[in-house]
Amino acid sequence: MAGDGRINRHGIGMTSARTRERLIERLRRQGIANEAVLERIRTVPRHLFVDEALASRAYEDTALPIGQGQTISQPFIVARMTEALLAAGPLQRVLEVGTGCGYQTAVLAPLVGEVYSIERIGVLLRRARRLLRELELYNVKLKHGDGWTGWRAKAPFDGIIVTAAPNDVPRSLFAQLDEGGRLVIPAGPAGQQTLFAFTRKGNSFEQEELGAVSFVPLVQGTQ
Repeated sequence: MAGDGRINRHGIGMTSARTRERLIERLRRQGIANEAVLERIRTVPRHLFVDEALASRAYEDTALPIGQGQTISQPFIVARMTEALLAAGPLQRVLEVGTGCGYQTAVLAPLVGEVYSIERIGVLLRRARRLLRELELYNVKLKHGDGWTGWRAKAPFDGIIVTAAPNDVPRSLFAQLDEGGRLVIPAGPAGQQTLFAFTRKGNSFEQEELGAVSFVPLVQGTQ
């Protein structure tokens, strides 16, 4: 926060524009090519989504703890998943399972029509809602709920992005994906997780493997 109560979107020192630009160049070297995604990574103030004590590390390409046993994903993974989700073309209705601190939501929101985001941990959801409102992202709808069941009332979605890893992809998420829609999700047991992209073709789903990843588990229920 700035001294007058406004949020400091630009940062200082290790959260400055120069530090962010180094991160963008790193992501380019790692293969991120979607310029709109890179611009969101550059401009979203990641330091606001982590504890103040960790703000100096906000633009490192690493995951950081956000409390409640959860993490903010490393920027490369956020960019990779967002790029993969958008690969099939413009998206109008996107479901995000696992709002967390709201960082992935903030990166994604201006790139699609609407984001419907579910978070199972109430304290994280309340924090994310405040930050997203302060960043004036008004096309986001948040819900405290169990991501395993998706958001049936708002389905079908032309994109679904999941920010925690089940051992197996919940069938409910496949069911809520529209024709031609894409589901980007990590899956597998700890230490053996793979990032997948599924595209719905009628009653079948084309599967693409996007590489090894490490996510917190997708847990059922709410708290």
